[in-house]
Parts: sequence; structure tokens; C-alpha cells
Amino acid sequence: MASAQPHVIQSRQDIINFVNSNPVTSKSWKIILVALGGIFVDAYDFTSLGIGADQLKEQFNLSPAGLGSLTAIMALGALLGATVGGYYTDKFGRNKMFLIDLFFMVFSALGAALATDLVWLFIFRFLMGVGVGLDVPVALSFIAEFSNLKKKGQYVNLWCPLWYVAATVTGLVVLPFYLLGQHEDIWRWSVGFGAVAALIVLILRYRYMDESPMWAAHHLPLKEAVKVLEKTYDIQVTVAKNAKEEPLSRSKKLSYKAIFQGKYRARTFLASIITATQSMQYFAVGFYIPTISTLIFGKGMIYAIIGTLFFNLFGIIGGFTQSRLTEQVGIRKLAITGYTICSLSLVLMGLTGDTHFIALPILFIALFIFGQSFGPGAQGMTMATLSYPTELRGLGSGWGQGTTRIGSILGFYLFPVVLSIGGIYTTFLVLTIVPVIGLIATILIKWEPIGTDVEKEEEQEFESDKSFSKKSEVYH
Repeated sequence: MASAQPHVIQSRQDIINFVNSNPVTSKSWKIILVALGGIFVDAYDFTSLGIGADQLKEQFNLSPAGLGSLTAIMALGALLGATVGGYYTDKFGRNKMFLIDLFFMVFSALGAALATDLVWLFIFRFLMGVGVGLDVPVALSFIAEFSNLKKKGQYVNLWCPLWYVAATVTGLVVLPFYLLGQHEDIWRWSVGFGAVAALIVLILRYRYMDESPMWAAHHLPLKEAVKVLEKTYDIQVTVAKNAKEEPLSRSKKLSYKAIFQGKYRARTFLASIITATQSMQYFAVGFYIPTISTLIFGKGMIYAIIGTLFFNLFGIIGGFTQSRLTEQVGIRKLAITGYTICSLSLVLMGLTGDTHFIALPILFIALFIFGQSFGPGAQGMTMATLSYPTELRGLGSGWGQGTTRIGSILGFYLFPVVLSIGGIYTTFLVLTIVPVIGLIATILIKWEPIGTDVEKEEEQEFESDKSFSKKSEVYH
């Protein structure tokens, strides 16, 4: 029900302050949930091929390098989509990009599921990656810009448990097809379901999504930005007669160079290291959980499905736990804790896994997945989203998604190659270097976005520069 007393807006900054200081409304929650639905589709598309990796190798006669290339091609597309999408997300707005990227995911998932040869499968997996790369920066920017300052980190970090829910769903989707004897084409059913999920989210986005009020405050005329705020929070808003129409942003042209200047440089380096290392270790282990499960439990699709369901459960637990703790503990400490758990798990897995005591590798893989989702797996993209103000958030999260895909390309490609050379437990020992690098960087670079109002940082800097400019004019 609309408020009887209208809110008076005197400047664009008042819109930003209103969003940051007011609780999430029921309508905003719908938008956050639909944005998280996009993350679900992103995660499902990335993990859906893993459960049918053995069938793919047989059908297309793939070598370990060929399988690595097929899985890595989607990450390459996501790298392109993220770097382009981050720029256009800030330039054209969140809502337009949301509708565009889902078209890619519906079209490409159907194409991949129906691909008759390896070339077309490569093409559609690449396009699927472009869609995911476009989508993640938009989705996380939306969540950040519909959340108040006290809950921003917690709500953005919900993307991580949704990822593991999606990875678990891949097992649930293929299980009935396995029981019906569709063993050879099980990967097609798995990949094709992604189109159904993307279509559902596309319909929901069209129906419920509005433009981000924070983006509107930066880019639309003040009266239009006020209308977005009014519609989002179901309140009456009036523009003061003496309202300031001047823009919040000093930057007329957006460039990735901006996130490597001044105070943003260290933040960007930290976010880049966390996103790249967490992605490399996850896609080397998490994506290949079905394959690892068959090596531990025994050959057969049923073991791949059981492993997918079982191990991703620990990702869901770790993801929801860290989300609840984000505001109290902070992103940086959660990342440090998670890296420590992942490092120890990989070392112990490599040293003890080759025994005949099967409980040990099961325990250590479960701990690794928990540590990944509790720490760096969640915190990398959240760090890249919350370290920048609205005018740079698309660029920051786009860059973070780009470095994530560099890590995933390496993880996708190198794991099956190293596995074929040294075996699974040697591979785990080699992989330990990745979380150790992330741990060292996170300890050394002491930046924490939780509790920092990056919007006010920018506002204060802008006002300071204007004051200095006026003084200089008087002096001259």
C-alpha cells in the first residue's frame, strides 16, 4: 500500500541513500529471487555437461585434451560475454541486458542438446558461455542495487548456494532418464533442460523486473529515476523544487581502466586473484565430481549421479552458512578460512587417497566442496560486485567474471590432461598450489567491502574535487 506522506527527493544521491537505508520490500525480494534464478541457470549450464563426460568421450572419440577443450570452450565464451557485458550493463542498464542474455541461454542450450556433430556442439557451448558471461554481472549488480547496505553482502552471497543447488539438480534431472535406459544420450537431456530453466526465468524477468533504482539515479533524468524508485518501493515520491539535476558521476566515458586507478587498484587485484584461483580449483574438482565419483566408487553412470547429489550437498550447506555470516565475519576472513580448508583437503586427499580406506577421499572431497562454497567460491564475485560504486559495478563484476573464466578455462582443460598423466591423487597434490596462492594474496591485501559505503566514498570524493576546482577558479 502506497505511503500517504510523499518522500521528497532533492538530489540523485537521495535515491542512492534511500535504497541503502531501507529494508528490502516484497517486490524487491521478487526481483532478487528472479536474479538468483538467472544464477541458477548459469550454474546449471556450466555443470550440466559434467555428468555425461564419459558418454561424450565415447560418442565423439575424445582424447583427454579434446574433452578439456570441449568443456573449456564455454568458459572462453563466458570470458568474452563478461568483458563485453560488464561494459554494456553499466552503459545501457541492468534490465535490458537481463533479457538479452537469456535469449542466448535458451537458444544455445537447445542447440547443444540437439548437436549432431562435435563442431556444432563446440559452437553452441561457446554461445552458451557468452550468455552466462553476460548474465552474471547483471544478476549480481541487480541484487546489490536492490539490497540495503546492512544486508547487501548477505544477499549477493546467496548466488553461491544457488550454484550448488543447480549442480545438484543436474543429477536429479538425469536420474529418471538413466532409470529409463537413456544412457548414451543422457548428456543431451541434461544440457537440454537448461533451455527450459532459462525460458522460465526469462518469462519471470519480463513480468517482474524493473530497472535498478541506483542505475537510474546515475543515468536517467531525475524525474524518471524518481519514478523507478516510486515503482520499486510502492511509495509516493516528489521532486523538490530546488532539486539538483547534476549527475552523480564524474565519468562521461566508461572504461575498464577506471577500476585499476587509485583506491580501486588493490581491490581489483584482490578480486581478480580470488575469482581466478577459486574458479580454477572448482572447475578442476567440482565440475569433474561425476568423473571423480566413478574413480572412487566404481565405474557406472549411477555412481556419477550419486556422487553429484552427495558432494554438492556440502556446497549447499557451505554456501548458505557463509551467506548468513557475511555481515558479521566479512568477505576477506571467509575467503581466508575457505582457502585454508581447501588447501588442507587437497593435500590430505593427495597423500591418503591412494589407500584402500574409501572413507578418506569421500571425507576430503566433501570438505573441499564445503570450504570452496564457504570461502573463495562465494567471495570472489561478491568482492568484485561490492568493491565499486554503481557507475563502475557492471565493469567490476564483469572483470571479476572475466578472471573467473580464465581460471575455469585452466581448470577445465588441465584437470583431464594432468589426470591422464599422473592419476587422480597426484592431480590433487599439484592443484594445492592454487588455493595457497589465493590464501597468500588474501592475507596480504587487506580490503574489506562489508561495512564500507562505496557510494558515499564516490560522493565525498566528487564533492571534494568540486570544492577544489572552485577554489582554484577563485585563486586564478
